Amino acid sequence: MRQDLGMLHSSGERDLRTLPKAHLHLHFTGSMRPSTLLELADKYGVHLPDALSGGEPPKLRATDERGWFRFQRLYDIARSCLREPEDIQRLVREAAQEDVRDGSRWLEIQVDPTSYAPRLGGLIPALEIILDAVESASRQTGLRIRVLVAANRMKHPLDARTLARLAVRYRDRGIVGFGLSNDERRGFARDFDRAFAIAREGGLLAAPHGGELSGPGSVRDCLDDLRATRVGHGVRAAEDPWLLARLAERQVTCEVCPASNVALGVYDKVEDVPVRALWDAGVPMALGADDPLLFGSRLAAQYELVRREHGFSDAELAELARQSVRGASMPPDVRDAVLADIDAWLAAEPG
Repeated sequence: MRQDLGMLHSSGERDLRTLPKAHLHLHFTGSMRPSTLLELADKYGVHLPDALSGGEPPKLRATDERGWFRFQRLYDIARSCLREPEDIQRLVREAAQEDVRDGSRWLEIQVDPTSYAPRLGGLIPALEIILDAVESASRQTGLRIRVLVAANRMKHPLDARTLARLAVRYRDRGIVGFGLSNDERRGFARDFDRAFAIAREGGLLAAPHGGELSGPGSVRDCLDDLRATRVGHGVRAAEDPWLLARLAERQVTCEVCPASNVALGVYDKVEDVPVRALWDAGVPMALGADDPLLFGSRLAAQYELVRREHGFSDAELAELARQSVRGASMPPDVRDAVLADIDAWLAAEPG
């Protein structure tokens, strides 16, 4: 699914790479360039399975436990290649470069620092190394980057509380939100309610995953138990009209990742991803790339997929970009400037 957008937009269409936008759903290891993974694996003598070394996105289907385990296994192997601070710095710098190339003006990258702690000297050193890398990449590329600390729902809720307290402690270093990732079919969102309360009381937004591998009930749990202001994915809410209306009324942004949904088998084809259903219901969306390393396409390609497979006009795509900006943790002056640039993109002649 790796795409050259220069080949995709015609002379009668505006270039989606130049559409200003915010990127609100990007996982840390999953942001890595495939070429970087190959170099780091060679550097550390890590044997990569064919699914990660072939130059093409792996064939994945995570709708059963075996498929999800395989997906997680590939992710863990990739993560094992990030061992030194300079590896972390390279990953964030290159992710920022890719986002800038795709028209991103604001990136909120999601990370569970406990996953990197064993190789980086502990939990606090790992988080500080990550935040240092974010600050450095932002200076070097001009992209404004913030961090969401995400707990793993496969671990004990007490671990999530520790992470929430740590995230609040480092809020002045660019942490803006708290998430909950991994398979929402396992465990209950309510088990993590105290962690999210700690995060909210500390001024962080709540952005748990829901409505991807599980149905609309997992989105309701995000709203009721975790008081989510954004939902990672959320697309399965389309199966419940009442829930769609509730998301629209509260203006809860769903971080929709079309390529990821198809790659993991949530939907068979891109046209099956219910982007139109959410749009028609008035649910705000922020298109995201999720894990480009494994799914093969980055941010601007998600907008291209929506244009090509769902018939979104340039005016509608510009509104999707505005929704991503409104859902971001931007200061008001930055938000206003990006929204003005989106208007300018739409006012320009196509081609």
